[in-house]
Amino acid sequence: MLNTCFLVIETYENIPGQSKITFLLQAIRNTAAAEEARQMAAVLLRRLLSSAFEEVYPALSPDDQTSIKSGLLLIIQLETQSSMRKKICDIVAELARNLIDEDGNNQWPEVLKFLFDSHPRVRYAACNAIGQMATDFAPGFQKKFHEKVIAALLQTMEDQGNQRVQAHAAAALINFTEDCPKSLLIPYLDNLVKHLHSTMVIKLQELIQKGTKLVLEQVVTSIASVADTAEEKFVPYYDLFMPSLKHIVENAVQKELRLLRGKTIECISLIGLAVGKEKFMQDASDVMQLLLKTQTDFSDLEDDDPQISYMISAWARMCKILGKEFQQYLPVVMGPLMKTASIKPEVALLDTQDMENMSDDDGWEFVNLGDQQSFGIKTAGLEEKATACQMLVCYAKELKEGFVEYTEQVVKLMVPLLKFYFHDDILLTNSTSMPLLLECARVRGPEYLTQMWHFMCDALIKAIGTEPDSDVLSEIMHSFAKCIEVMGDGCLNNEHFEELGGILKGKLEEHFKNQELRQVKRQDEDYDEQVEESLQDEDDSDVYILTKVSDILHSIFSSYKEKVLPWFERLLPLIVNLICPHRPWPDRQWGLCIFDDIVEHCSPSSFKYAEYFLRPMLQSICDNSPEVRQAAAYGVGVMAQFGGDSYRPFCTEALPLLVRVIQSPDAKTKENVNATENCISAVGKIMKFKPDCVNVEEVLPHWLSWLPLHEDKEEAVHTFNYLCDLIESNNPVVLGPNNSNLPRIFCIIADGEIHEAIKHEDPCTKRLANVVRQVQTSGGLWTECISQLNADQQAAIQELLNSA
Repeated sequence: MLNTCFLVIETYENIPGQSKITFLLQAIRNTAAAEEARQMAAVLLRRLLSSAFEEVYPALSPDDQTSIKSGLLLIIQLETQSSMRKKICDIVAELARNLIDEDGNNQWPEVLKFLFDSHPRVRYAACNAIGQMATDFAPGFQKKFHEKVIAALLQTMEDQGNQRVQAHAAAALINFTEDCPKSLLIPYLDNLVKHLHSTMVIKLQELIQKGTKLVLEQVVTSIASVADTAEEKFVPYYDLFMPSLKHIVENAVQKELRLLRGKTIECISLIGLAVGKEKFMQDASDVMQLLLKTQTDFSDLEDDDPQISYMISAWARMCKILGKEFQQYLPVVMGPLMKTASIKPEVALLDTQDMENMSDDDGWEFVNLGDQQSFGIKTAGLEEKATACQMLVCYAKELKEGFVEYTEQVVKLMVPLLKFYFHDDILLTNSTSMPLLLECARVRGPEYLTQMWHFMCDALIKAIGTEPDSDVLSEIMHSFAKCIEVMGDGCLNNEHFEELGGILKGKLEEHFKNQELRQVKRQDEDYDEQVEESLQDEDDSDVYILTKVSDILHSIFSSYKEKVLPWFERLLPLIVNLICPHRPWPDRQWGLCIFDDIVEHCSPSSFKYAEYFLRPMLQSICDNSPEVRQAAAYGVGVMAQFGGDSYRPFCTEALPLLVRVIQSPDAKTKENVNATENCISAVGKIMKFKPDCVNVEEVLPHWLSWLPLHEDKEEAVHTFNYLCDLIESNNPVVLGPNNSNLPRIFCIIADGEIHEAIKHEDPCTKRLANVVRQVQTSGGLWTECISQLNADQQAAIQELLNSA
């Protein structure tokens, strides 16, 4: 048998690429050959289509391509071995996936037709292919084919004679709806619900009468997926499903129904989250009792019971739905949750011979260490551990001080896991948890909070210095910055600053070194588009780390103010290097952001570095890169607001540059609008905080004509507050002769409300509403202002008055 397999592989390796597909198809068709050889041919064909599709398939003639597609579907119909049929279905799914172009166009429309084929195996393969494509090409695939796919899958789900086809159609529907834009799904909601409900009722009867559950498991998940996407639009259908779902959880207690019960628990919690607290509260008590009963029986559940992970996720969703009311259930849920989060994986150091005796099916994964040695880890339980850690973060985030009783034990669990290199999700979750846990602990007072921070701080700094994965590293750096913001001045001692300074210096030096290496690779003779794509990915990763260096420095400057500047000076040459004119725009953007923070938080002492950054900052106001322009304009704004007298002449010099950007023809395009809004805000700040640097009366009418801001919410608040200052002080330029500018001011306020420029809880909203109310008392002026607004603007003014 093995000799036949080797023969297939050897022959395959020695034939040209274009002939490989034909050779492998013939080997698969050859039913007289050993099954191992046919299966090997199927595996090789799927791999070929996965890894070398562009090299082999487009070079075939159209007739050969058609022959391969029809041949594959014919083989599925004739194949009798189930394992072989599944492998051929995988080939069909891989080919169909590759025949979707970048715009989401399907180059093999016949695959959809095969959902209606007379042969169940073909329908099975078509479901498989559609599910794969819906995941791989979301949301383009959904946008192009929603009409055909939803109707076809619902019809295929009616296939009562073929449970496997039904289950696969439901699985494909899950894949399709998970990534389907809500607006596309809503028109089909009535029809989807009708089919899902009727199928659920039939399958529930079959479960009771025959014990069959395969389709019901998938249908329950399909209902959950539809509700999750439809959100509040699912409210009208809530009462149709909830009684049956509760019935399943209550009665499906046998061991063989554990997966069904787990999926139903998931479905109930997802529906609850979709429809919201008000609708769900009618069943919340019943559902909680069912969950509590399951939780009480937790000690009887086996470690691999699928209900455990579903339960853990369901509790977290219930926490989101119930909010503070969930706190009462923590004593019940935290025990099993901590137990799962504390799972320790089995690890081993093995030689090659031992490793070969242990298969992947045993749940082991291996990393080759060289010298015929491998490091092995048993992955069973790692996903559950990751989920449990995510749920702990969810509780801390949702319950805040209500979670304080558990912060100490969670911190003791999480901090050591910053060195848990076996699973990236666990590392990411743990770093995310740190600032949230500090927020929870704040209610216990400064001493308790400081003790907790001391337990975290060293581990976080060490992790920043040693974490090799850039995605995980960036999350740890972001988390560390957030922790400093929570803890504030005094949270780092001299040793911390020394170690952190060295690490950040190393990150910046590495950033420059990597850029140089990439430039060398671009001169290499093997350089091509593929290499450039890889270099761009590396560059993006490096820049993302640079943004996190900026985050950490921002948190330190905002907490420590000017007294941290002597420490910063070891990094100063590197930050100055970032803003050199020849550097890439992301370097200049983030270098300017760091100097913006120094001006904002460390003035007037910041002026001693003016020789390094002022000229580059002013020159960058009109830079080609909108990101650089935005950072420079923000810097001018904080210069005016916080910089002190030394910066006055530079505010005057910046004004015409800011105006040039604002008045450029493409200032409000999507890529430019944020930079432009920062320029408008900076002009406002110069007039407000340094009025003797400009002719305010001359500039004000222009500034008013540029309002409102609505993309940059932070700067929008500044501008609206300044507008309120001017109106409340009866500024004659802003109000105009006989209040003639008020209709224009109403228009600005209404447009700001329409674009949600200011949150209703912001004090500025109340100030704007008071401006409107003052005008409301003077009848004629009110009528004039309102009459010049369109219907949307009038509604926005009313919304503003209602909210404040």
